[in-house]
Amino acid sequence: KVELIRRLVDSGLRDIEVSSFVRPSWIPQLADAADVIARLPRGTDVRFWALVPNRRGQERALDSGVTHVATFLSASETHNKKNLNRTRRESLSGLEQVIGVARDEGVHVRAYISTVFGCPYEGAVNPAETLGLARALLDLGADELALGDTTGMGNPTMVTDVLRTLVNGGIPLDRIGLHMHDTRGTGLANVLAGYQFGVRTFDGSVAGVGGCPYAPGASGNAASDDLVHMFEAMGVDTGVDLNALAEAGVMLAGALGRELPGRYHRYHVGACDTVARTTA
Repeated sequence: KVELIRRLVDSGLRDIEVSSFVRPSWIPQLADAADVIARLPRGTDVRFWALVPNRRGQERALDSGVTHVATFLSASETHNKKNLNRTRRESLSGLEQVIGVARDEGVHVRAYISTVFGCPYEGAVNPAETLGLARALLDLGADELALGDTTGMGNPTMVTDVLRTLVNGGIPLDRIGLHMHDTRGTGLANVLAGYQFGVRTFDGSVAGVGGCPYAPGASGNAASDDLVHMFEAMGVDTGVDLNALAEAGVMLAGALGRELPGRYHRYHVGACDTVARTTA
C-alpha cells in the first residue's frame, strides 16, 4: 500500500485518500490504516486524506497525525441505513461533532454525499434532498463537498441538473467535487459534463479498482488514468505524469493478482506487452 501511494505521489497527484478508519470488523483490509499513515512520504506538498465514519474513527485518525479527513453520508435514507446503520438525521447529528472537532484541530474536512445520482434500493433521488444535505454540511463547517454516483446510475443530463440545483440553491461551485463510479460505463461522460459546468475536482481510483460492499453491483470510481488521459488529450494540464500513473496501476494489478477494469490501464498493459514481444 505504501509503495502504491509513493508511486502516486511521484506521478504528480497531490490529493490522495490513503485509508479509512472504519471499524476493522467491518472492513478488515483497512485495519492497518494507522500503520500505512505512519509510513507515508514526508516533506511533500501532497494532501493525504483518511475517511472517518464517526467520532471514534476520527479519534484514531487524529492520533495518526492526519490533517485531512473525509466524512460521508447518503442522499438516500435506505442506503444510509444500510451503509451506516443510522438515519440521515442521526448521521448529521454525529457529523456535527466530528466536523466541529476537526475544525478545532485545524483539520480540513471533505464531506461525501453518496447515492446523489441514484440509489440501488430507492431508485431516483430528488436533487432537493442533496441540496438540503449540502447546506447542512457546509453549515456544520465542512470545507468542501463531494457528490457521489455510488452505483454509476447517473448520466450527463442528471449531473448538470443536480449541479444547477445546488448552485441555484446557494452552494458555491468551487466547493463541489464529483465522485463518479463507472458501473455502467458513463463515468467519463459524467465527469466531462461536470467539467463543462465548471467543476474542477474529480475523484478517481487507480486503474478503476474498487466498489462498495453496501451498493450491489457497484464498480470502482472512474479510473484515474482514464481521467488524466481524457483531460490531457483535451489540452487540460493536470500536472500528472500519465505513464507513471499507469505504471502504478500495473503494480497494483500485480499485487492483487487480477486484471483491473480501467480502459487506459488495459491499453497500457497491452502496449507494454506488444513492445516486450517486439523487443524479444
